[in-house]
Amino acid sequence: MIRKAVLPVAGFGTRCLPASKAIPKEMITIVDRPVIQYVVEEAIAAGIREIVLVTSSNKSAIENHFDTHAELEASLEAKGKHELLAMLRNLVPDDVSIISIRQGVPLGLGHAVLCARPIIGDDEPFAVLLPDVLVDNSANQTTDLAGMLAAYDQQQTAQLMVEEVAWEQVEKYGIVAPAGDVPAPNQSADLVGMVEKPKRDAAPSNLAVIGRYALPGHIFSILEATKPGAGGEIQLTDALETLREQSGVQAYRMQGTTYDCGQPLGYLEATLAYARRHPEFGEGFQALLSRYQQGE
Repeated sequence: MIRKAVLPVAGFGTRCLPASKAIPKEMITIVDRPVIQYVVEEAIAAGIREIVLVTSSNKSAIENHFDTHAELEASLEAKGKHELLAMLRNLVPDDVSIISIRQGVPLGLGHAVLCARPIIGDDEPFAVLLPDVLVDNSANQTTDLAGMLAAYDQQQTAQLMVEEVAWEQVEKYGIVAPAGDVPAPNQSADLVGMVEKPKRDAAPSNLAVIGRYALPGHIFSILEATKPGAGGEIQLTDALETLREQSGVQAYRMQGTTYDCGQPLGYLEATLAYARRHPEFGEGFQALLSRYQQGE
């Protein structure tokens, strides 16, 4: 099974300005924790034990969040705030490592993934999780990430997690072209291609790539040889197309719900969804919603 994951967090987060000017967009809070923590928790729950953060010079807050804060912990201990202290110390289990590496120049998602090569290596598969997207599996027995990693383990073929979107929305996404029928939830299907933001009439399906990947180690050699594409950047999509031609790529259809936290409305929607069921704040939040809905 895949035990390593890459989280590219070096981007500027321009869709979230001005909130992301001084604070990394990954550190904007959903209820009581930053969005990056939800993604790390998702990875850990799926069996990931080594997380590589591909960062930039303005993202030290992310590294600090997962690091030990000795002064704060000492203060909490001295004041007898043991529950808060335990919460801080349990952000990351002892058997999980979080490692940072810099993407010195913003040359695209493909380049960001390539930056993790010295840590991941070329000989074992790994996952890529984009922190812009939260995957909510609260209504499901298993997580989509765990299912996708299991599919990779069984098929030994790269997996792209996909979500069925409204046909009117296909122009906003990277859309996959299945070789046959659209896979059922929790199932994978071979791909014959991928199209970036197609017109509705030209879209081969309404299955959108949502930012979760399971990839073989030799994707690094493909990325290294990939020429800059759209925007002068090294595109992960271009490398995936080469990988598909060489050894195949499959789409894993998810069953949960996604929230696009790369833009303000996505953060608001995620806040609504997660706050309503929060064990501590949920009841009070529901009361607030009712009050505002009644126009009070």
